[in-house]
Amino acid sequence: MLYDEFNSYKNFAGADVFKNKATEKTDILKNLNPAFSMREYQKEALGRFYYYCEEYHQKLKPVHLMFNMATGSGKTLIMASNILYFYQKGYRNFIFFTRLGNIIQKTKANFLDPNSKKYLFADKITLGGQEIKIKEVDNFEGVNDEDINIIFSTTALLHSRFNFARENVLTYEDFADKKIVLIADEAHNLSAETNNKISKTEEEDRRNWENTVVRILNANSQKDNVLLEFTATARLEQEYPDILEKYKDKAIYRYDLKEYRLDGFSKDVRTLQINAPIMERALSAVIISQYRRKVAEKYKIALKPVVMFKANRVSIPKEGISKEHNPQIVVSSIFKYSFHKLIFELGEKHLRQQTLIKNATLQKAFQFFNEQKISVVDLVKEIKRDFAPEKCLTVDEDKDLEQKQILLNSLEDQNNEIRAIFATEKLNEGWDVLNLFDIVRLYNSRDAKRNKPGKTTVQEAQLIGRGARYYPFTLGEFTGAYRRKFDTDIQNELRILEQLYYHSVTNPRYIQELESVLVREGIMPSRTVQKEIKIKSDFKNSDFWKNGYIFLNSRKENLGKDVFALSDAKAEFDHNAEINIFQLPTRESIEKDLFVAGVGVGVKVKIEIRNYKIADFGLHIVRTALAKIPAGRFDELKKIFGNIESVKDFISNEKYLGGIKIKVKGTSEQVENLSQIEKLSIAGFVIDKVLEIAGKEKKEYYGTKEFKAHLIRKIFESDKILQLDSESPRAQNMREFDFSTRDWFAQNEIWGTSEEESFLRFIDETITKLKRKYQDIALLRNEQFFKIYSFENGEPFYPDFVLFLTEKKTKQEVMYQIFVEPKGDGSLDEDSQFEKSKEGWKQEFLLEIERDNGLDLDIFKIENKEFRLIGLPFFNEGQVNIALREKFEEVFMAQLLPA
Repeated sequence: MLYDEFNSYKNFAGADVFKNKATEKTDILKNLNPAFSMREYQKEALGRFYYYCEEYHQKLKPVHLMFNMATGSGKTLIMASNILYFYQKGYRNFIFFTRLGNIIQKTKANFLDPNSKKYLFADKITLGGQEIKIKEVDNFEGVNDEDINIIFSTTALLHSRFNFARENVLTYEDFADKKIVLIADEAHNLSAETNNKISKTEEEDRRNWENTVVRILNANSQKDNVLLEFTATARLEQEYPDILEKYKDKAIYRYDLKEYRLDGFSKDVRTLQINAPIMERALSAVIISQYRRKVAEKYKIALKPVVMFKANRVSIPKEGISKEHNPQIVVSSIFKYSFHKLIFELGEKHLRQQTLIKNATLQKAFQFFNEQKISVVDLVKEIKRDFAPEKCLTVDEDKDLEQKQILLNSLEDQNNEIRAIFATEKLNEGWDVLNLFDIVRLYNSRDAKRNKPGKTTVQEAQLIGRGARYYPFTLGEFTGAYRRKFDTDIQNELRILEQLYYHSVTNPRYIQELESVLVREGIMPSRTVQKEIKIKSDFKNSDFWKNGYIFLNSRKENLGKDVFALSDAKAEFDHNAEINIFQLPTRESIEKDLFVAGVGVGVKVKIEIRNYKIADFGLHIVRTALAKIPAGRFDELKKIFGNIESVKDFISNEKYLGGIKIKVKGTSEQVENLSQIEKLSIAGFVIDKVLEIAGKEKKEYYGTKEFKAHLIRKIFESDKILQLDSESPRAQNMREFDFSTRDWFAQNEIWGTSEEESFLRFIDETITKLKRKYQDIALLRNEQFFKIYSFENGEPFYPDFVLFLTEKKTKQEVMYQIFVEPKGDGSLDEDSQFEKSKEGWKQEFLLEIERDNGLDLDIFKIENKEFRLIGLPFFNEGQVNIALREKFEEVFMAQLLPA
C-alpha cells in the first residue's frame, strides 16, 4: 500500500520528515482559522500529501489519493489546507461532493460562513499578497478567476447534472480545458463496485455515479484534474482484496479510530445496563448528564452535556402496538410524550427511587450532589428547567428541518440550550457533535444472525463512534484541550467529562455483539486493564520517604518584561527584502490584438523606489493603522512589548516602529507625493507584518528558574489507578523484573514501554556501583504526580522517572535529584537524533537544567544539606543510533559515578 511505502520512507528519513513539510507551508497555515490548531497527525497527513505532489518520483496523473482518517479527526481541516495548496498551484475550481445532504450543509458552514464557530479559514485569506474570496457556484462558467470557486453537491445530483438533459446541466466537454479538484467526503462509497454486501439496485446506482466521477477526473486533456477522497471506513483489510488492490497506489495515509483512541483524542466508551422500566432508565441518563454538568461547573468548564434518546420506530407499525409494552418496539413520538410527562411530574420520589439502583456512577452522582449541597428539591427544579420541552429536539419529524439542522450543528454553542435529542436513524451518519455524552437505547432487540452482529448493531456502533469525539477543555496546566487527561487517574471526578455512556436494558448477548463491532471499528479496546500504582510499605517506613524533598519549578505569565525592542521579540522588519517592498498601483495598461503577433502597445511609466520612515507619516496615521487591528490596542501591545509606556512610545521610539524603514515602489509622482490613504495602507502593511511575527514569537508563559522544595511523600502520597488499553505498549507487563526484590524501586510495579524496561535494566545493572557511593537510592515513575516547566515557554513536562541519590560519608549531606525520560526510536528526527523532533524541546530542557548554574533551589528551611538537580539526555536503547545510548551512559557516569 502507498501508506506503507511512505511509512518506510519515514523510518529512513526521520519521524518528523512529513510533519516538517507541513509546517514549512506557512502561507497555508496562516490562512486557516487560528482557533483550530493543527494536530500532529494532521501535519503528518498534509506532509505526505505535499511530498507526493512535489517530490514523489512515482506520482501518477491525474492525481487520485485517499485519506483514511477516523471520524472526528478533522478531515475537513485537511480539505481546507488542500484547497489553499491547489489555489497556489493555479487551481480555481473545486467540486465537493458526498452522499448525504446534511454533510453538504455543515461543510458549507466550514468553508463559507465566517460567522460559524466551525469556519476553517482565516478571517482574511491572503495568498501572493492578494485577498482571496471563497464563493459557492453552480457551475464554472463566468466565474472570477481570482476566487476559490466551489460546487457543493450530493453524489446523486452530481451524476444527474452530468448525464441528464435539463436546466443547469454540466458537460464533460466543458471541463476539457479546466483544471478541477474533486473532493469526496466519506469516499468509501467510491468503492461500491467492490462491496458485495449491497443490493443490486444500490450497486447499479453507485456504479453509475462512480463512473461520472472518474469521467470528470479524466476530462482534462492534460490530466491535470485531481481527486481527493476522505473516509473513516475505507475497509482496507484483507477481507476486501478488491478494495486493497484498487487503493494500493492511492491510500496515502491511514489514521483509524484505533490510533485516534490510543492517542487520547476520543472519549472513553462505557456501556451501562440497567434492568429497569424504560422511563426509569431514561431518568438515570438524565441524572448522570446533570451530574456531568455540575462537575464541569465546579471546575468552571463551560459544558452543556446532551443526551440522545434513540427509538427504533418513527411511527406506529401497521400492525399496531399491543397494549402491553413491547420492549422490542419503541416509537419516538410516543416516548417523547412520556418523557415530557415524566419531567413535568418529576418529584422527590422519582429521584429517591433512583438512589436504589445499584450502579457505581449513579451512586457517585448522588454523593457529589450531597457534597455540593445540592438538595433533592433543587435537583428536581434544575432537571425540570434543563429538560423542558423547548430544550429538547426531535429530528425525525420533517417540520422545521432547516432550523433543526442549525441547532444540531451548533450543540456546543453556549446559546444553544438543547439538552435532549429524540431520534431513530437520521443521525447515524454525517453528524458532528462533541458534547454528546449519553446515548439511551430505548428498545431491547437483537438483529444478529449466526452469531454475527446485524446491520442495526453496526449502525449503533457507528453512532457511538460519532458521539465518542472528545469534548475539548483546558484545566489549569492541562494545556492539551482535545486529549484525554485522566487515563492515569481514573478516580478523578473529572473523568466523567471524558466518558460516553451507552445506556441499555440488561441484555448481555446484545452488549457482547455491540462491543465486538466497537472493537472491530477501533472505537473501544478489546480489553482494558486497571493497575494500582502505590508506594512500597518498606519505602514508606524509610527516613528518606518521611523527610526527603523533591524540587520543582513553576510557571508564570510572560508579560514581555524582557522585551525592550522589536529585535527582542524577533520582529525586525527587513526593508531590503523583496517581499517587504510596498508596491503602489501604477495603472499601466497594455492593449493587444489576440490574433496579431507582438507584445502589444501601451504606455510605459518610469518606476522608482523611495525610502521612507514609518514615523515620518505622522503619529495620527500610524495610530489609525494600529487601531484597525485588535493586536494594535495598547493592552495587547503591552503583552508582547512589556516596557512600552504608551501607544505613542511604540510608534515614535526608534527601538519599535519609530526605527522602521520601508521601500515604496511606484511612479515618480506617486512616491514623491504619497496621499494620506497611501500612507495609511503602507503603515498598515508594515504593522501587519511586524505584529504577526511578534505574535507568533510571543511566549504566553515561562518556567521559573527557582525550584521550590516539596516533601516527596506529599507529591507521591496518592495511589494511582491506571486504566490501560490492552493494545497499548504500556499494558505489557515487565516480566523480567520482580519489583518486590528491587529495593531501589520505590513503587510496587511499573507498566511502561519497552524503552522504559530497557532503562530499568540499565539501572539494575548499575545498582552495585551506585550502592558503593550512595546510601539512599530511590527511583519512582512519574504517573503525572508532578510536572516541571520549560524555561523558554512554560510548557509543562512530566518526566517519566525521577531518581534520588544521597551520597555516603560526606561532611555535608549531598542529595541528587535526576530527571530521566526514556524515548523510543519513533521520536527520532531525520538525523536519527532528537534535536529536531517534536520531543526535542524536552531533551533541551533537561540539558538546560544540567547546564544552568543559575538555578535557585529553595533550601532556606533545610540546614546542612546540599541539593543538586540534574537533567540527562533522553535514554534510548540505541537500536537505530547506538551513539544515543552511549551518550546517555557517558553523561550518567560522569555526573553520578565519576572515575
